[in-house]
Parts: sequence; C-alpha cells; structure tokens
Amino acid sequence: MKKIALVAHDRKKDELVDFVKKHKEFFSKYSLVSTGTTGGRIIQATDLEIIRFQSGPIGGDQQVGALIATDEIEAIFFFRDPLTSQPHEPDVQALIRLCDVHKIPVATNTATADFLIKGMKAL
Repeated sequence: MKKIALVAHDRKKDELVDFVKKHKEFFSKYSLVSTGTTGGRIIQATDLEIIRFQSGPIGGDQQVGALIATDEIEAIFFFRDPLTSQPHEPDVQALIRLCDVHKIPVATNTATADFLIKGMKAL
C-alpha cells in the first residue's frame, strides 16, 4: 500500500492537525508518514498510526523525498507557510520538485487538501 505524507511548517501545524481530525476516517484507510513534530502532534490529536521521520529541518523532508523517489508515496499534504521564511527552504523546494518529477499530488492548504481528498475518494 502506498503512503500519504503529512508535513506542515510551524505556523501551519495546528491547521493540519485540525484538518486531519476533520478527515480522520479518510486518513485511517492509509499508511501515513510524517515529519517528526507534525506527526507527533497529529498522533496526540487523533490516535492515528503514523511513521515519524526526523523533523523537517534536520532531514525529515528529505526522508519523505526518498519515499517519493522509490514510488512509495501516493499524495502529500504539506501545509506550507508562504509568509514566513524557512531556514530549510532548499529542502522544501527539493521535495516539491520530486513531487513534480514523479507526478505526486501535493496539497499545500485546506482548499487544495479538500480537493485532493475528493479526488482520491473518487478513484
């Protein structure tokens, strides 16, 4: 089974946690992976099983990227903060680039995440 990745910048973690809680039934049907802090917060709020990687800035984004490159990721819900500079922006760009190369859908906010879920449910 392919996995869904859950990632969020610091100022978007609450938003992603709330989104996953709202769609817990959907996410419960998938194998989930996440960067460290984000995954821990989602687990606390939902009791979903999530494989946690390192925190994004210390390699977690790249660990998710490795799964994309090996065709193990079906979709990414990456709630990005467009108004705050990220010290690990090159890692973020590399992750988004891998999604483009491997044709992996990425939801970067609640609006695109809602559409992605609707599309995945229709498959």
